[in-house]
Amino acid sequence: MKKFFVMLLMAAGTAVASAQVKFAHFNMADVLTNLPEYKTASDDIQKLSAQFQEELTRLQTEFQTKGEELQKLAQDGKTAEAILRSKSQELQKMEESIQQFYQASQQELQSKQAEKMEGIQVKIMAQIQKIAETGGYVYVMDSSNAAVGGPVVFVNSALSTDITAQVKTALGIQ
Repeated sequence: MKKFFVMLLMAAGTAVASAQVKFAHFNMADVLTNLPEYKTASDDIQKLSAQFQEELTRLQTEFQTKGEELQKLAQDGKTAEAILRSKSQELQKMEESIQQFYQASQQELQSKQAEKMEGIQVKIMAQIQKIAETGGYVYVMDSSNAAVGGPVVFVNSALSTDITAQVKTALGIQ
């Protein structure tokens, strides 16, 4: 009985080893940069970022101007201490407000970027899944991550099929 199980395990191992496991890879960076929706989303994010940067610059300029005014008042020696304290507190509140604006703008920018990318990624992954199922691929890896030390460390292109062109064609890119 023991020999039967050993033989069965050996036969199963041989069958699994002889079964062809197909690997594929694609370059997500190449697909994304050629996708019109990605270009539109990137442009929208850049515009939003520019708006935030413009407002932040305006606020910082105003803060700097008020700081210089306070410094002049403090140096002239003619301004009452209560006025200097009041203006100093006003300046501190303004600095806090600028920091809060910066944090809120960064959060909004990240949120908008995630929101815009979600639909694009879903669209790409749906096409990759179709190609993988049609081609009988067991694993499909993003080879663009390998170049920057991402999750995929190495893709042996001799043993893996590059499906980037198929993904781009399925998405209407060429």
